[in-house]
Amino acid sequence: MYDIKWIRDNPDVFDKGRQRRGLEPLAEKLLALDDARRAAIAKLQAAQERRNAASKEIGQAMAAKDFPRADALKGEVAELKTSFATFEAEERDAITALDKALAEIPNLPLEDVPYGKDENDNPELRRVGEPPGFSFQPKEHFDIGEALGLMDFETATKISGARFVVNKGPLARLERALGAFMLDLHTGEHGYTEVNPPILVRGEAMFGTAQLPKLEEDLFWAISGENFHKQEGLWEETEGMATLDLQLALLGFETKLRKNRFGLIPTAEVPLTNLVRESILEEKHLPIRVTACTPCFRAEAGSAGRDTRGMIRQHQFTKVELVSITTPENSLAEHERMLGCAEEVLKRLGLAYRVVTLCTGDMGFASQKTYDIEVWLPGQDRYREISSVSVCGDFQARRMNARYRPEGAKVTRFIHTLNGSGVAVGRALVAVLENYQNEDGSVAVPDALRPYMGGLTKIEQAR
Repeated sequence: MYDIKWIRDNPDVFDKGRQRRGLEPLAEKLLALDDARRAAIAKLQAAQERRNAASKEIGQAMAAKDFPRADALKGEVAELKTSFATFEAEERDAITALDKALAEIPNLPLEDVPYGKDENDNPELRRVGEPPGFSFQPKEHFDIGEALGLMDFETATKISGARFVVNKGPLARLERALGAFMLDLHTGEHGYTEVNPPILVRGEAMFGTAQLPKLEEDLFWAISGENFHKQEGLWEETEGMATLDLQLALLGFETKLRKNRFGLIPTAEVPLTNLVRESILEEKHLPIRVTACTPCFRAEAGSAGRDTRGMIRQHQFTKVELVSITTPENSLAEHERMLGCAEEVLKRLGLAYRVVTLCTGDMGFASQKTYDIEVWLPGQDRYREISSVSVCGDFQARRMNARYRPEGAKVTRFIHTLNGSGVAVGRALVAVLENYQNEDGSVAVPDALRPYMGGLTKIEQAR
């Protein structure tokens, strides 16, 4: 979230950054909103000052026994008091309009982020590892899992609908092993502290990491029965309604609870980053590095028709997340370090991958710069994203009001935040199945995961 004072001082820089993202200039409009805010505040302050002055003048007029003047001043004070509500409403509306506009502005890209329109313009930084060769036509992960009898999309659809899966037996254990392996690597060798955070969070937390308001349609929202009873008897009103009427009533009710609702996390970035919200940290305690393996939930509202089969794009998936909190001076170096941590996961698993830099047109809302790691999938014969590693500068810190106090300084500064997948567990499972498949349909267990598999070295068809 941007500081309007900075935009006022740097309107050309601000608009140039937006232009690189393919967005229209906005500084002039924002400054007009700020001018309206300032004018509303000045009008209210002037009215308050005049009321105070008139009150003193009433006393002076009474002391001089100038009763007509005293009565006129009393009338003026009464009129001013009546106008305060109008002036205060103008001030609130002006502040709300500016805050809303600022909240909807994406972060500006760093100067070294390449210009581009979409994912086709993302330059490749490097490739690591060689894709495996097969003496047979490699299958996609869903064909492998279903043939093994361990991956069940049909039952998942009966339970929850499309874009869910039920993994069973050694395949479920392999998925669990991947998460445990990643956590052990990041905590044991990369200096991260493991956290088990809430996966149901307030809307304020989503706003803090900038999922709101931009990605509202991509989130799953939860409403508790307890809250129904508190809201104008809605629970009683909806009893006995037809199913469609009930659903419509609930949608209206959700709007009422917009400020106080809870959402399922789309990524552990949300609770992990918000660990420092509304805090003032000491510089000596930075950097803070935390990791978590959690379920994540996304509506995938903008992906209709994409990856409809398999585990690539699901409503519920597991991911190991990395979050770093650091100083402005160290955030870019931390970005490169975090990328290395995520890459090490794929190196240990023996998976070929490439690293790309997201161009200005493909960056996330809160990011200043993002690297994507794409793993090789033989069944699809192409690289697919398995991790995104982003530096956000102080963009999220401003939304969370998260600061630190530099050594020996009295004033505080906003922290810098970074986040990255370390890596997506479900997509790692996909990659292992496709890269370690055998012609007979079995799947070899990578060496790095065997300590977590109870001695199992191969996953074979369920009996």
